[in-house]
Amino acid sequence: KRVLVSLVQGNRDEGDANYEQAVQDAEDLHKAGTDRLGTDESAFNRVLCSRSTRQLKAVFQEYKKLAGEDIEDSIKSEMSGDVEDAFLAITRLVKDPQMYFAGQLHKSMKGLGTNDDKLIRLLVWRSEIDLVEIKECFKIITKGKSLEEFIDGDCSGDYKHALLALCLNLDPGLLCFVLLNMLL
Repeated sequence: KRVLVSLVQGNRDEGDANYEQAVQDAEDLHKAGTDRLGTDESAFNRVLCSRSTRQLKAVFQEYKKLAGEDIEDSIKSEMSGDVEDAFLAITRLVKDPQMYFAGQLHKSMKGLGTNDDKLIRLLVWRSEIDLVEIKECFKIITKGKSLEEFIDGDCSGDYKHALLALCLNLDPGLLCFVLLNMLL
């Protein structure tokens, strides 16, 4: 709950990386986690929810030098449940946003059933930002199977055609034309 409140407050600094601060943050995270008995989740919350993406990348590099392991490994070993999931999501999103979103798209369709809300939200949100790169990452995750192939096998009818149209990365006006023609 505290992680979500921190994120919703919007106190994330969006400046450039300060390497001295990155070293300090890495030390704080190490002391709060693997370097002590128990975990001080508030230190992780403070750093992961308030530092810029550039700053967090620098913190993660410094943390690996200091702790001898990746920040994700420390989070996995020190935390559990929703807090672990939230901190892992933040670190993965910072490290490689396209791979993170590709993983979320894959998760929305793998196994029985489809998480339609998640699939639609991700495709619409990322379609004009970085869907081309996400599709390449998706192929890596699925060992060569494309996002379009997954959608084709998992969805049907006009719904499937609308999702596939989003995947084509069409001009927004052309996309609206295609979707409207599907409805007529």
